[in-house]
Amino acid sequence: MMAGWSIKAALVLLSMALLMPSLRAGIAEYDDFLLQQAEEAKQAALKAYHPHPMNVTEHFNHHVYLALEGIQGNNNTRRSLRKYKGPCLATNPIDRCWRCDQNWANNRKKLGYCVLGFGRKTTGGLRGRFYTVTDASDADVVNPKPGTLRHAVVQKRPLWIIFGRSMIIRLSKELLVTSDKTIDARGANVHIAYGAGISIQFTRNVIIHGLHIHHILSASGGMIRDADDHVGLRTVSDGDGISIFGSSNVWLDHLSMSNCQDGLIDAIQGSTAITVSNSHFTHHNDVMLFGASDSFQGDSIMQVTVAFNHFGKGLVQRMPRCRWGFFHVVNNDYTHWLMYAIGGSQHPTIISQGNRFIAPPNPAAKQITNRNYATESIWKTWTWRSEGDLLMNGAYFVESGDPSKRRPYSRFDMIKARPGTFVRRLTRFSGSLNCYVGRPC
Repeated sequence: MMAGWSIKAALVLLSMALLMPSLRAGIAEYDDFLLQQAEEAKQAALKAYHPHPMNVTEHFNHHVYLALEGIQGNNNTRRSLRKYKGPCLATNPIDRCWRCDQNWANNRKKLGYCVLGFGRKTTGGLRGRFYTVTDASDADVVNPKPGTLRHAVVQKRPLWIIFGRSMIIRLSKELLVTSDKTIDARGANVHIAYGAGISIQFTRNVIIHGLHIHHILSASGGMIRDADDHVGLRTVSDGDGISIFGSSNVWLDHLSMSNCQDGLIDAIQGSTAITVSNSHFTHHNDVMLFGASDSFQGDSIMQVTVAFNHFGKGLVQRMPRCRWGFFHVVNNDYTHWLMYAIGGSQHPTIISQGNRFIAPPNPAAKQITNRNYATESIWKTWTWRSEGDLLMNGAYFVESGDPSKRRPYSRFDMIKARPGTFVRRLTRFSGSLNCYVGRPC
């Protein structure tokens, strides 16, 4: 087993090394600093890759089961449109880890112990000091002003970044986040909007929590600081809300995202160990792209958990679209799509468990899955499974690959996740939360 894993790791490294010169990542010039950063990121990604991904999915399912055991109430699948005004109700295992503590503001770093899924080892700035953002400006991207978000995210040391007040931050250029950072917007209403987006590139161990990210635009390149001691020449940014490139151990939680020029979330070029959870997505075409190229075999190590999210109004496709890797899509609420919900190419493994899929009225868009990039003779061997999903209004999931449920299990993996009928409660508080100091979120 170890010999096989070593061979696979070597092949992945070789493919990444061969293809790296053509993968620019917005970088206009690869200097010695960036080449070293890219190599360190590849090694971290291989270390973060889990050789038995089903152990991770079943461990996740076990925690969902335990969380739901303590929730009382009926099993109504209709989403309540009224704003909840009752006592704090944390309805999934990630939220139950931290949310209903009225002293959360004095214990912010507890969040760093709460992630599940493939990003479960992400701790962000847990080992660092607090940094309070007090200035919403972004006028100088080479020498960012202290107190700004850009100044905080390029520091080399671990940091837990919070906000001193509510603000709208219009990024003049893409925001390059370095390793070991938490961006924690709880207690403030923080919008990243009407400018460039966030890039997590050749880094590891990043948490982004509680932001509103919308109306993100492509921005011109130029010299941009990407570390405390380095400034690099960048090309034009794509207009993604969050771009994850060659990075590992990333957790995106309780985000509200819409209306970006390119994708809402992209994870590409050997990124792995990622969890996207508790977020609310609306009004966008290409929602999530995991793996950007059919030719880049380095994405074979990509492992992503998509959990407890609400895919809502005005969405068209790619929730997500996957290539090469292993993707656990679990307990999400799909209430809107115009073309399809989940798609992919280049034989990704997609395990869909306990989601609710409500198909649109259009008879031509009832199919959840999309494989238009390959013929049936090819995609029929890909493992795409639907287990415990709730299919409504004519929605249907086209399965493929090995139907056997015989998969490796660890000692944590004996209990199956609850079915899609529980999704309404699991995703009830998706999106950015209104948190007030001295009160539960």
